[in-house]
Amino acid sequence: MQRKYKVVVVGMGKRGMHHATTFQSNGRFEVAGICDIDKGRLDTAAAKLGVTLKGTAAAQVAAAAKPDVFCFCTLPNVRVDMFRTGIECGAKLIAMEKPIALTSAEGFAIRDMVNASGIKVVVSHQHRFGSHYRKVKEIIASGALGRVHTVYGTSTGWMAHMLSHLIDYTRWYNNEAEAEWVMAQAAGRGKLSDVHPSPDYIAGVVHYANGVHGVLECGAGAPDVPEVDAWWRKCRIGAQGTDGFAETLTGAGWRSVTKTGSASGTGSMNYDLDMPPYIQEMADWLDDDAKVHSCNFQSAYKGFEIMMAFCRSAAQGGQVALPLTEPADELEMLRGAVSARKVLLSMPANAKEYLG
Repeated sequence: MQRKYKVVVVGMGKRGMHHATTFQSNGRFEVAGICDIDKGRLDTAAAKLGVTLKGTAAAQVAAAAKPDVFCFCTLPNVRVDMFRTGIECGAKLIAMEKPIALTSAEGFAIRDMVNASGIKVVVSHQHRFGSHYRKVKEIIASGALGRVHTVYGTSTGWMAHMLSHLIDYTRWYNNEAEAEWVMAQAAGRGKLSDVHPSPDYIAGVVHYANGVHGVLECGAGAPDVPEVDAWWRKCRIGAQGTDGFAETLTGAGWRSVTKTGSASGTGSMNYDLDMPPYIQEMADWLDDDAKVHSCNFQSAYKGFEIMMAFCRSAAQGGQVALPLTEPADELEMLRGAVSARKVLLSMPANAKEYLG
């Protein structure tokens, strides 16, 4: 009989409940404890999940539960503390919401804790389990695009919410080649005071060691994806090659044009479909060290460094080499460098989020 792994979930908002309910529905896991600083939300979640061990202090709940998996879906300003708690409670795996951190100074500290402890870490770039994302990966891997020269991603959501997703999936489409440098620009200071602090618009290029360039746009100036109605799902991610292109639209399926003709298919962001395989891979990795999770920290960290390099380039100008060698506070860099001029929009629908 296979072992059942105990889980503590911190943060009982939408994403925390997505994780907790999917852990509960997978026979390999048991949610042994939950935590939230909002007592009312905590009590509601405990009743829904049938969990008795609950509390408002993550370290106390984790110490009592002694989990195999420490999962946190909190706001991004407490990442270092959450990692420390996950390691100190003896968990074998940490599952976390993206982004890894808000600055490279935090990211370096987290990376060092992960490396020193040897703990497994999974970052929730779970959209890659969507059927439309996987179909595009299959087309690229088949060679139907010829020599791939460009990968690209756009999202009208802002950086701390969406850029790590765009980077992760475009890196995946480019076989996770090493990034050598980036160059970027940013505009708009409104979202720098958000709980997911970001410039209102950031755009740039990534040069990969295999010669492929990544082109990424995130925020108020990113292009509309008119095929998608839901604003947060207006994301376009794909690859271009010498013989065609293939792309996924987060909220409206996939499409491609190659030498053999055009094709398209359905698919949309769907937690009910994407979360189960994302959670199952955690059990597989806990069972067998060789079965590394698709959303593992080591891969996600490389994407995180690209995002921080974008911020440095936007703040300081010019190209930024990778990997990063010195920690910094990229948010303070941006606050000091980004103009106070109002951001210009790519479409009227963005006004509510960026000019409201």
